[in-house]
Amino acid sequence: MAWLFGCRDASLAAETLERLLQEVERKVLCPAPLRYAVADGRLCAAFGGEAHAAADGVLAAIAGFPRWKDPDLVAVARGLGHAAALAEAYRRRGEALVEEILGAFSLAVIDPARDTVVLALDRIGQQHLYYSQGPEGLVFGSSADLVLAHPAVGREIDSQAVFDYVYSHHCPSPGSIYRQVRKLEGAQRLIFRDGKAEVERYWQPEFREDTSPREDLAERLRNAVFDAVARFGEAGGTVGAFLSGGLDSSTVAGALARASPGMARTFSIGFPVQGYDELAYARIAAEHFKTRQFDYYLTPDDAVAAIPSIAAACDEPFGNSSALPTYFCAKLAKAHGVDLLLGGDGGDELFAGNARYAKQQWFEPYGALPGRVRNGLEAGLRALPAALTGRFPAQKIARYVEQARVPLPDRLHDYNFLHRVAPAEVFAADFLAAIELDAPLAAQRECYGRLPEASALNRMLYLDWKITLHDNDLVKVNRMCELAGISVAYPMLDDEVVELSCRVPSRLKLRRGKLRWFYKQAFGGFLPEAILRKSKHGFGLPFGIWLKEHPPLRDLAYDSVSQLKRRAYFLPGFIDAAIRMHRSGHSGYYGELIWILMMLALWLDAKESRGAASP
Repeated sequence: MAWLFGCRDASLAAETLERLLQEVERKVLCPAPLRYAVADGRLCAAFGGEAHAAADGVLAAIAGFPRWKDPDLVAVARGLGHAAALAEAYRRRGEALVEEILGAFSLAVIDPARDTVVLALDRIGQQHLYYSQGPEGLVFGSSADLVLAHPAVGREIDSQAVFDYVYSHHCPSPGSIYRQVRKLEGAQRLIFRDGKAEVERYWQPEFREDTSPREDLAERLRNAVFDAVARFGEAGGTVGAFLSGGLDSSTVAGALARASPGMARTFSIGFPVQGYDELAYARIAAEHFKTRQFDYYLTPDDAVAAIPSIAAACDEPFGNSSALPTYFCAKLAKAHGVDLLLGGDGGDELFAGNARYAKQQWFEPYGALPGRVRNGLEAGLRALPAALTGRFPAQKIARYVEQARVPLPDRLHDYNFLHRVAPAEVFAADFLAAIELDAPLAAQRECYGRLPEASALNRMLYLDWKITLHDNDLVKVNRMCELAGISVAYPMLDDEVVELSCRVPSRLKLRRGKLRWFYKQAFGGFLPEAILRKSKHGFGLPFGIWLKEHPPLRDLAYDSVSQLKRRAYFLPGFIDAAIRMHRSGHSGYYGELIWILMMLALWLDAKESRGAASP
């Protein structure tokens, strides 16, 4: 669903409204019909989803897969739709209406009588919502392109967001690539009243580590996941599942097969490159659960054909290369008649499945040492003769101490490119003068610091709900499925699963360096043994290798990156050096750098040609 609301004064004449709606349709590809309503000068335009104009003048729109706690609201949603239920929830609870909703949602309510607008996202932020506040009021919608279609919203690129993109490979919320456009985070609510917008957090998790027997927690988790998947299977239409062969996608695929024996469809992407292809594991899961399996081998020619369209389709520059296989997997599902795809996203960030969590566990003992012991060790390392400092084991010990002294979450970014190369060697001096180098980390420190009583592991997980899920992986899957013309949902992010993850003790989530230990125990009798034993891989793209071996892809990438020389962001010498470094070796590491620069260049060119960017 995509929708746009704008609040303007009563001078918004009918012809102006019509011109605006035509502009939206011209700038945003949308197969569904456009609907809109005007009340006391307030504009509500919506297409493809649910919008409702109540008798009392309240305008409501909602996207996603909401669920209602109150049985009366369940009945309204069943009879009149979720938007009507939203209007009724607002009538009963006012701005506290979010307390009545579960599931994945983005919502908006306009109340002309009270001159109030309420916007909100679900707890994790499985949906996305952009907005812009100016002298004429508030403009908001489910995409940045929709918000930019409003004539009151400027298109100036934010230099800070360009830096943040290079640092994070995406544009972190609450900012956006556009200076005048912002976006909500998960569990945030915006209230616009008397010409002012206030954003607040309406929910935060409580990590209360449960002392219940482990098997009780495991049974509750299994039931929660199975129930979440079954609900989507009951929603109507043909449901399929992404299947990478990892823990989460295999669990979702198996749960779908359990809910619909013999009917579940699963979709996988492979790469004809050694070390990157995981189709064998996907097929193991498909055979184990007896799903109807479909797969496709992605080629460099596919990449050349699709990369420009993928870059242009994103609201903001987006540098996660797994967007490419995600898009082709969604296309494959669409071609085989699937209406809704289920993704396994979220399991790693709920139950500790990323290698960085285990790595950080090794540094905790150092922080627990008495200060005098740490000071003595550091003094001893400084006193070592130069001939010994570069040798094993002194070199290893010194490196360990160097990393351990950096607090979380800063330590998570030890290998970040902009921590290895001085920004002054990358960016133009005038550009650097306009930004805050510490801004990306400062935002992460604020998020990490919201839960001071939680364990270090749970604080890292909570941080990843924002930076890995909401800002990155869910942007990727949502946008690529939209581009392919298919809906997507995330059973692993069901409210009950999230709440349960907050109860599982940290020592069970990550046990003696073993990732996902509790989760593997919980699903040990359900998942194939080969998948339980395999190491984490994901949708890794062999882009750096393909660049070396496939001239058309190399030409696309290098030509696109070279176009950044005409922008005011980078030093021309750095652009040349990036290409040279990739050519000289380390194709994986520097291939990622080429990818993020290429996607930035292609995005800027695409948006500029459509009048939606002004770099």
